[in-house]
Amino acid sequence: MSIFSKIFSRDNPNVGMRPLYQAIVREGRQIAWYEEGQVPDSLDGRFDMIAAIFALVMIRLEKEEQWDQHVAWLTEIFIADMDGQLRQIGIGDMVVGKQVGRMMGALGGRVGAYRDALEKGADLQDAILRNVFRGKKPDDAALIYVAERLSAYHSALEGCDSNEIIAGQIPESGSAG
Repeated sequence: MSIFSKIFSRDNPNVGMRPLYQAIVREGRQIAWYEEGQVPDSLDGRFDMIAAIFALVMIRLEKEEQWDQHVAWLTEIFIADMDGQLRQIGIGDMVVGKQVGRMMGALGGRVGAYRDALEKGADLQDAILRNVFRGKKPDDAALIYVAERLSAYHSALEGCDSNEIIAGQIPESGSAG
């Protein structure tokens, strides 16, 4: 049985996490991130925004140990999606695993950076500059926009019931805050 068959089969518990993953992707693709926020509308830019929203959801859910397995299943869906996306753009089998490994490392780094910024007082704009803009500073207004919107999204997630989050009922960043 292939990894995709395992992850997407009907009797796999990951299936229950698809609505949440789809909601995360939908949020990460909101046009305002790319227009007002000046996030590069590229493969990397889209990954960076999906990873940012994914990280905020993980930070919220990790506060309750009962959701650890659900977060693992959600992460498996993320890995399978990234694997599929890379293959779709023509990355060969010999390189896909290494690329997905790098993406997972990047995701882990983002979770830590956003957790430090949003919950431990580190500089959120600095975390965004490194992890969304990859060191290429946008206009001040765009950086502030992304920081305020991610901060408001984090706050909105804090006010959500965990069961609703798991069901994919997450706030829209345009209405967060």
